[in-house]
Amino acid sequence: MASSSGTGLSRTPSKRMTRAQTMLVDIPNEDSTTADSELVPSSLASIAPILRVANEIERDNPRVAYLCRFHAFEKAHQMDPTSSGRGVRQFKTYLLHRLEREEEETKPILARNDPREIQMYYQQFYLKNIADGQYTKKPEEMAKIYQIASVLYDVLRTVVPIGRVDDETQRFAKEVEKKKEQFEHYNILPLYAVGVKPAIMELPEIKAALRAIQNVEGLPVPRVHTTPNAPDDIPQERVKPVNDVLDWLSSHFGFQKGNVANQREHLILLLANIDVRKKENFEAYTALNDDTIRTLLDKIFKNYRSWCNYLRCKSHLRFQQGCNRQQLELIYISLYLLIWGEASNIRFMPECLCYIFHNMANEVYGILFSNAHPVSGDTYQTAAPDDESFLRNVITPIYNVLRQEVKRNKGGKASHSKWRNYDDLNEYFWSGKCFQLKWPMNLKADFFVHTDEPPPANDRNNQVAVGKRKPKTNFVEARTFWHLYRSFDRMWIFFIMAFQAMLIVAWNSGSLLGFFDEDVFRKVLTIFITAAFLNFLQATLDIILSFNAWRSLKFSQILRYLLKFAVAAFWAVVLPISYSSSVQNPTGLVRFFSNWIHDWQNESLYNYCLAIYLIPNILAAIVFLLPPLRKTMERSNWRIITLIMWWAQPKLYVGRGMHEDFFSLMKYTMFWILLLISKLAFSYYVEILPLVEPTKIIMELHVDNYQWHEFFSEVKTHNIGVVIAIWSPIVLVYFMDAQIWYAIFSTLFGGIRGAFSHLGEIRTLGMLRSRFESVPRAFCRRLVPSPNHHNRKRPLAISGVLCIICRVVEPELPFVVLVYLLKVVISTLQDEATERKNIASFSLVWNKFILSMRMEDLINNRERDLLLVPSSSSDVSVVQWPPFLLASKIPIALDMAKDFKKKDDADLFKKIAADDYMHSAVIECYETLRDIIYNLLEDEADRIIVREICYEVDLSIQQGRFLTDFRMSGLPPLSNRLDKFLGILLSDIEDDDTFKSQIINVLQDIMEIITQDVMVNGSEIIGRAHHHGGSAQYDRKEQRFEKINISLIQQKMWREKINRLYLLLTVKESAINVPPNLEARRRITFFANSLFMNMPSAPKVRDMLSFSVLTPYYKEDVLYSDEELHKENEDGISILFYLQRIYPDEWNHFLERVPSVAKKKENDEPQNNEEIRKWVSYRGQTLSRTVRGMMYYRQALELQYCLEFSEDSAILGGFQVFEDEPRYIEQAQALANMKFTYVVSCQIYGAQKKSSDPRDRSCYLNILNLMLTYPSLRVAYIDEREETVNGRSQKLYYSVLVKGGEKLDEEIYRIKLPGPPTEIGEGKPENQNHAIIFTRGEALQTIDMNQDNYFEEAYKMRNVLEEFLKSRRKGREPSILGLREHIFTGSVSSLAWFMSNQETSFVTIGQLKPLEWHDCAKFETYGLARVRFHYGHPDIFDRIFHVTRGGISKASKIINLSEDIFAGFNSTLRGGYVTHHEYIQVGKGRDVGMNQISAFEAKVANGNGEQTLSRDVYRLGRRFDFYRMLSFYFTTVGFYFSSMVTALTVYVFLYGRLYMVMSGLEEEILENATIHQSKALEEALATQSVFQLGLLLVLPMVMEIGLEKGFRTALGDFIIMQLQLASVFFTFQLGTKAHYFGRTILHGGSKYRATGRGFVVFHAKFGDNYRLYSRSHFVKGLELLILLVLYEVYGASYRSSSLYMFITVSMWFLVGSWLFAPFVFNPSGFDWQKTVDDWTDWKRWMGNRGGIGIQPNKSWESWWDEEQEHLKFTNIRGRLLEIILAFRFFVYQYGIVYHLDIAHHIKNISVYGLSWLVMLTALLVLKMVSMGRRRFGTDFQLMFRILKALLFLGFLSVMTVLFVVAGLTISDLFAAILAFLPTGWAILLIGQALRPVLKSLKFWDSIKELARAYEYIMGLILFMPIAILSWFPFVSEFQTRLLFNQAFSRGLQISMILAGRKEKDNISPIKYA
Repeated sequence: MASSSGTGLSRTPSKRMTRAQTMLVDIPNEDSTTADSELVPSSLASIAPILRVANEIERDNPRVAYLCRFHAFEKAHQMDPTSSGRGVRQFKTYLLHRLEREEEETKPILARNDPREIQMYYQQFYLKNIADGQYTKKPEEMAKIYQIASVLYDVLRTVVPIGRVDDETQRFAKEVEKKKEQFEHYNILPLYAVGVKPAIMELPEIKAALRAIQNVEGLPVPRVHTTPNAPDDIPQERVKPVNDVLDWLSSHFGFQKGNVANQREHLILLLANIDVRKKENFEAYTALNDDTIRTLLDKIFKNYRSWCNYLRCKSHLRFQQGCNRQQLELIYISLYLLIWGEASNIRFMPECLCYIFHNMANEVYGILFSNAHPVSGDTYQTAAPDDESFLRNVITPIYNVLRQEVKRNKGGKASHSKWRNYDDLNEYFWSGKCFQLKWPMNLKADFFVHTDEPPPANDRNNQVAVGKRKPKTNFVEARTFWHLYRSFDRMWIFFIMAFQAMLIVAWNSGSLLGFFDEDVFRKVLTIFITAAFLNFLQATLDIILSFNAWRSLKFSQILRYLLKFAVAAFWAVVLPISYSSSVQNPTGLVRFFSNWIHDWQNESLYNYCLAIYLIPNILAAIVFLLPPLRKTMERSNWRIITLIMWWAQPKLYVGRGMHEDFFSLMKYTMFWILLLISKLAFSYYVEILPLVEPTKIIMELHVDNYQWHEFFSEVKTHNIGVVIAIWSPIVLVYFMDAQIWYAIFSTLFGGIRGAFSHLGEIRTLGMLRSRFESVPRAFCRRLVPSPNHHNRKRPLAISGVLCIICRVVEPELPFVVLVYLLKVVISTLQDEATERKNIASFSLVWNKFILSMRMEDLINNRERDLLLVPSSSSDVSVVQWPPFLLASKIPIALDMAKDFKKKDDADLFKKIAADDYMHSAVIECYETLRDIIYNLLEDEADRIIVREICYEVDLSIQQGRFLTDFRMSGLPPLSNRLDKFLGILLSDIEDDDTFKSQIINVLQDIMEIITQDVMVNGSEIIGRAHHHGGSAQYDRKEQRFEKINISLIQQKMWREKINRLYLLLTVKESAINVPPNLEARRRITFFANSLFMNMPSAPKVRDMLSFSVLTPYYKEDVLYSDEELHKENEDGISILFYLQRIYPDEWNHFLERVPSVAKKKENDEPQNNEEIRKWVSYRGQTLSRTVRGMMYYRQALELQYCLEFSEDSAILGGFQVFEDEPRYIEQAQALANMKFTYVVSCQIYGAQKKSSDPRDRSCYLNILNLMLTYPSLRVAYIDEREETVNGRSQKLYYSVLVKGGEKLDEEIYRIKLPGPPTEIGEGKPENQNHAIIFTRGEALQTIDMNQDNYFEEAYKMRNVLEEFLKSRRKGREPSILGLREHIFTGSVSSLAWFMSNQETSFVTIGQLKPLEWHDCAKFETYGLARVRFHYGHPDIFDRIFHVTRGGISKASKIINLSEDIFAGFNSTLRGGYVTHHEYIQVGKGRDVGMNQISAFEAKVANGNGEQTLSRDVYRLGRRFDFYRMLSFYFTTVGFYFSSMVTALTVYVFLYGRLYMVMSGLEEEILENATIHQSKALEEALATQSVFQLGLLLVLPMVMEIGLEKGFRTALGDFIIMQLQLASVFFTFQLGTKAHYFGRTILHGGSKYRATGRGFVVFHAKFGDNYRLYSRSHFVKGLELLILLVLYEVYGASYRSSSLYMFITVSMWFLVGSWLFAPFVFNPSGFDWQKTVDDWTDWKRWMGNRGGIGIQPNKSWESWWDEEQEHLKFTNIRGRLLEIILAFRFFVYQYGIVYHLDIAHHIKNISVYGLSWLVMLTALLVLKMVSMGRRRFGTDFQLMFRILKALLFLGFLSVMTVLFVVAGLTISDLFAAILAFLPTGWAILLIGQALRPVLKSLKFWDSIKELARAYEYIMGLILFMPIAILSWFPFVSEFQTRLLFNQAFSRGLQISMILAGRKEKDNISPIKYA
């Protein structure tokens, strides 16, 4: 192999290796020359740079590249000689194979042998790239060069023998080593680079910040101790050099190098951005303002100081008198950032970080000002620890505690009460017990104790002590619905008391005035007894539900719980007793109050007790009205205040002082008072009062004739069962309908506020045209910073000059008149100049906006030209508006002039001037045409003619004789010739002579028409021109206008002018509708409308807040591959074909933009494929779309800088000026880098890079291409490496940040982690958390990878960020800014449209359905309810606020499944608040298919169920004031609980009816004479329909669409949605919410559900739908179906059918929706062939056996086991509840058997007993058949057939006897089926709940077979209607129209798509819309 010396000694790799298949994968678009370096196994990661260098120098010197690879191979063999690491053997084999090939193919070039070759190449490389380039090349280039040089020297030392390296090479190597650190890869700031410095390093604020942190003067110098075996010439102890305060801290505490570098840049940018806002003069900018550092210090340590105050410990932010305060402040800030930057998962525990900082700050103070440790008394050591000591000694032990606790979670299956989550461990640091950990931390302390079980033997990193398991901290997340009562007890108590009071008044009086009656009022006072019992319940729940946390509670907290319980018990006893003793002493309302004054001694005991009982409530009401007092008291840490507040509110670190100011309090209080009055009035008059009289009558009736066996027939029960059946649904509706009232009121208030906020003022193109004149002014007012003060001096200079001129011209002019004239002149000049500059600034941004839409293919070239505003308008005297505004203005003006009969010029000009746009168009056309013709002509005589004509026009207009001197009849032919003339000018030049002759001919025609047909005296002008010309060559007319300058046409500026003039002359009425693309229209109108909305003024770019964008990414689509684009589904439809038909106009625009795609040239194929991939990906929910959108922020910032820092002439010059000025570009990029950072957290990017899976490699390459395309994009990922530690292979984890290099990614920072971060919490928040340390700035926007952004919205970002600084009442600043979302997937299908409208309306107007985001109504965001929380992306966080308080989400497993909203909860609890802003929007993709949407809804319902159990919801519910608590409830978990109650109401109603029908009570009551006459029961039944008012929940949708599109459009959309069965869809999703919300609270089972974000146009199989919806919808739907059938059948004889339908119509609708919605909304759901295929697939699935490893979609048994998984891990309470709920199915059998003809009206209990005998016999027969099939079905088929025959004959015999002898009827058979089917289902449910018991009894197989039989029955019932409808072809066509109606309205052909009739040619010709 490679010779190591001149003698040719070889170093041959180990021969023990065996050849294997290469691990490299053939991926399209991958550069094979770089592949090997990127596929290095993680255990060999250190050789990757060597292979990269080999690839880099391959072209220059293949032999040296070979030597590098050989060195890499040797190193790999040394690192893993046995090839035991993952992928090592394959990689080494591949590398060996390549080396063998290159050994023969490569030869030395520069020398005869390898040692000399590599030395000469090294010297050559140094001289060429380093010696010559270090002062001329950019830092990023030099970083790469130095990296190559270092690697080359390492290789050189292994190739060249020791002692043979020449002196020059060694000298070069020493220089490289010396300067290498100056040229490392950097993120934003190349801090130590020399040579060519980027513009950002020249910014004075950056220099000042760098200078500040580099001040290490006076700091103790750390010392490095050498190892004992070091050479003698190296001193035993030496000073360690430090560059800045971060280096100094690292040298004392052992922070990692990558962490120090990362936080150094972070701190510099923070300081620079904060400081620059405080500077006005940049000339003397040398040092930071002291206030800057103090501001940052206060913000970072606000939480730490609060923590110290809370624990009553002294803050360690100490400053000794006389010290360098600025330096010490920077040290403290740096220390916190370094701790935070290396804390990994501990970042979710902010008070734990406070504890760490508290102790380390104390050490810092000791090092600086003391020499003795405050605890041990030892001397502080100045020796520098290693780089990982902080991680090893501080972070890793705490991480291990987290990791051990998570293992108890058992993958989310264990109860929350069994393990401590992030919150539990963080709240340990809320008590003084945390100081028992000491410092350095004692690993045997209480905190680290975990479990009685010993740790695994192989867990060497386990630093957790063994001991007794620790309890939960402060709160226990127990699975029970009682959490809803415990968290919102005040609401429930209020509603229950109000219900009781209304019921008492209605029962005793019937009128509200009866409340003032003495007896009634006395009874009403019993509501306080109810309140006492409810408070007792609350106190009991507090004790029971927090019992598992008692061992962690303080004694004072336990004492409070016990005293609360005792006091509640006392009142629960005293109030009833005192009331019963005072019943004989009634009093009225007036006497009640007057007696307190006049006769208080004789007052009853109850009144005294009541007065004492209400004292705390009265005090609470007083404090409620004084929010500042309450806030101060809650936040106070004074012991006396704490003692006073101890009873009312337990001391807790969070949730203190969340009260709003008095004005906000009054607003939302009045809102809720109005709402509650309306709700209670409705409940009283509609729900309660109508039921009272019927109830009284029913209770007086005596019923003897029961139709079943009545157990209590002899007892006078007052028909209590009937009363319960009637009242139960009403009670449920009473508690649920507040949600409906909330929808109504939020809609009204939100709509009013939205109207006042100018929302939807510009919603159509017509509205835009009418207000476009004011758009530039609004743009400059909102989006352009106010001018500098020095610009105001210019008007003074102008006024001085004008004053002198006026005095000279008119010396006698009075001074007052002179002043007035000057004011008018100056004002006019200013207005004109300002307007011109405004329009110029606006035009630059507007044109950039239009061009961005063109690049996105929303518009075509023609539409682009019609929408553009000319970038330069200085040569035209009027404003140049976009041509789409001036459409047909010139033709209309020509017609007006031609048809004008009068001779007065003024009348004509007045008509033209009446239309501003027409006036501008006419003047612009005239002046532009004059300039074009004049400059086109070369001969001066020709130009004279043009000048003369123009002079004549101008003069005639001034003198008012234009109509006299010019014939208007000649204008039409002139216009036609001009059209032709301009068309020729715009055409392509093929032959210069032909082109020139065409222009000359038309130009001569034009001049002839002007002089002969239009001008009256045109011949005189020709004569004058001839006279001035004086040449004989002009004697002949045809010789004129022959000399023209065609080079002028080729200039970009003139071509734009010609094109614009051509458009003005030719564009007709059709341009009024430009652009036709709906998305383009929406964006244009929204942008224009937002300029008139209330938003903060724009600051200068330099003064704006800096911000980052963070996008978490796992393994979703980045860019669709060619294979994915053309892969056809079962219908033969590819994604590309589908999108071409969904977006036909955009596809045509794309073909026009990239014409080579349509031409299909082979040479262009790779580039064309890339463009097509991008076009498709930008219409999907891909990462590439998101990155493109977010990078608009950078473009906007660069343009803003150019507009601000350029002169007026540059702005008026347009884009070209900026593009031609490098100084603008460089400075703009520097400012953009300082203000904006974009980090994509690609969690498994490192694994994808090394993966052999083609999809993973494709994702890696696409992400890499994104980094190469966008140099400022950063990618963070978690790198997993295998390294040998102490002789054993061990996995190590790192957070890594990379950026795009020349061809590959370049690593910037690498920070080691204590362990795998994503194992601790939920994946997404952990992914965000590891990457957040790489973000920068004061704000952080969280963006999902299915979002988009738009240039025009990005331009408003600095305005939004000003919301953080905007002055507000009480000086509060928001902590989260909520932004509006536009759902861009709404046009794909009807379902997508439904979801889009629903989501937009609930976010914008009234977020009553707070899917994942839990926003509240818009009116709340404007200050009414004040309960909006972070609903996820795209909200903007106050970054410093949140990184010091736990981050931007919570991550505990399962409980924080909806992680985003917990950031809002946490922010609110910690004193922040959230706002929402409608003037800016971000795109958002949503699920578009039925199954996708349902999976998403299930995930969100799961998340809400977990929220219900969380401590955050409990604390917010308890610590908000009453009315804010109501808003909080109804916008979060209350919505889901109300959804569940809505479904539950149907059950309660129907089971009540079933009881009444089956018992015969309903018949007896209805046939009673009194009831029959009064129609009392009919009224009672009709009242149940109240819950059908859920339709009112669509009001927010109608209001939102009405505001933004007009109410006529809103009404039309609403009707269309109903015709498309939107109600069916929403009713179906109601079932999804109810099912998963309830199941989560009862049993758990929450999990992240991947919904998929692709284009759903495929047909879902029947089996897929069945698996998804069987338990959540189908079972429940069939149960309700049976109930409705029984109610109809057994009550039909005495009840009118109209009454039945009125009562049950909504229930039938619900049943139909739950059973058949998935099939109605399934593409091709009624296609016959697919129906047949679905049935075959379902039968196969049902018949397949399950087992280990068999997926649920392959076998029914596997699926059935998975469906019961929640029961495997539920507690005993959950199992018992399942069994109790299953008992309801026994009611069917009990009721029906007594109605059978065979029962002969016998009411004895024996009838029911006999029915069970029949049931058990049937089950026994089925069991026998099942056993026979298993035992005899194979070997004894004859015996099995005989057995079946005997059973069949026996069945026939029994049935014959029953029919003949016992009187059985056919109807009895059907009734028996309805009776026994539910009973069998009940047995099945009970069996599933008792699975362990039945398995032990060997009955489980029988249960399984019974379940299979039921699944077959359900499948058949569902499949039959589908099969029948599939027979009729029109049903399938109708369904397609139903699903894709939105698409049809835009000219789609979905029917052709779904039928698979694909065109042969996918590429359509270009068509203009």
